[in-house]
Amino acid sequence: MPTITLESIQDKHAEIGKLIQAYQAQQQPRRIEVEIDHQAIELFAGEEYIGSIINSDGSAHAIILLPGDHNDINWADANDWAARIGGSLPTRVEQALLYANHRNQFEQRAYWSCEQHADAAGYAWSQYFSSGDQSNYYTNGKLRARAVRRVAI
Repeated sequence: MPTITLESIQDKHAEIGKLIQAYQAQQQPRRIEVEIDHQAIELFAGEEYIGSIINSDGSAHAIILLPGDHNDINWADANDWAARIGGSLPTRVEQALLYANHRNQFEQRAYWSCEQHADAAGYAWSQYFSSGDQSNYYTNGKLRARAVRRVAI
């Protein structure tokens, strides 16, 4: 084992300090203006503003696509994973928007939605980014997952 010196410790300390600064810079939000009500929305490193949806009750929310995805995961674990990274799986409507305008952000495979099939216990909806089809799939099966976060506007 090499000899530990004060100089080597200070060098490592400086290196870690630079890594901390780089990480903190990544986490600084950047602001974008959303057309609906001209509300500013903060995006963090790797996030992408997807669009806004007006809900049936008249409320609206912006959709932010979070960075990263998860491969070959069942539906329950996909929901847990999305929550751990600060988001949730997209709804079917959000997935249709993602396919229509941002399919280049996805592999040409099926991705879980957050919606369980209403009439078929044990099934949830998914979006195929190769064809644009939405279909239900057995929740214990393994698909890809991508998370979004929603901001009320």
